Amino acid sequence: MISIITNYFPDLTEKQIEQFSALQGLYEHWNAQINVISRKDIESLYEKHVLHSLGIAKVMKFKPKTRIMDVGCGGGFPGIPLAILFPECSFYLVDSIGKKIKVVNEISSAIGLSNLRAEHKRAEEVKDKFEFIISRAVTEFPAFYKWVQNKVSKEQFNNLPNGILYLKGGDLTEELKDFKKRIVLYDLKDHFKEEFFETKKVVYLPM
Repeated sequence: MISIITNYFPDLTEKQIEQFSALQGLYEHWNAQINVISRKDIESLYEKHVLHSLGIAKVMKFKPKTRIMDVGCGGGFPGIPLAILFPECSFYLVDSIGKKIKVVNEISSAIGLSNLRAEHKRAEEVKDKFEFIISRAVTEFPAFYKWVQNKVSKEQFNNLPNGILYLKGGDLTEELKDFKKRIVLYDLKDHFKEEFFETKKVVYLPM
């Protein structure tokens, strides 16, 4: 239900509410053809995918002109919800599976997202630099770091230093042990009351 989004983000414009509202029907349509979300999750799309993606926005309010790359975006999470929320930022979504990028482009086009582009590409092949790299549990964090460590711009203008914002759940002690002096963990249960968010975190690594 779209109300879960408007409850936590009460300042959305009419256009943003329309864009968020359109996602359910669009994902149902495309998921029936190209499976990008598990069948059982499509009914809880707004909680488990859209709101989860927007967890990053509870940690970081991107300033206009911020460039953000979503690596391993799958069907468009967290990139599409964040692109709706931050229309003055530019989002670049990549995934190594072409049919997922087709879904992203179709949905982005259907809701009129002019600040998002998506390409069938591996992160390692991307030559551009970005203020932030985002992703949602695409792989273990050390492997992810290797893919993107040279993709972060040195130009700083946001409230947090440029770096990685990574959505991940569960016990991350072992996975993050090599980064523990630098990493900041934000618990999404501090922002969202639904049980789904009990162990979900935003992992922030300034670069």
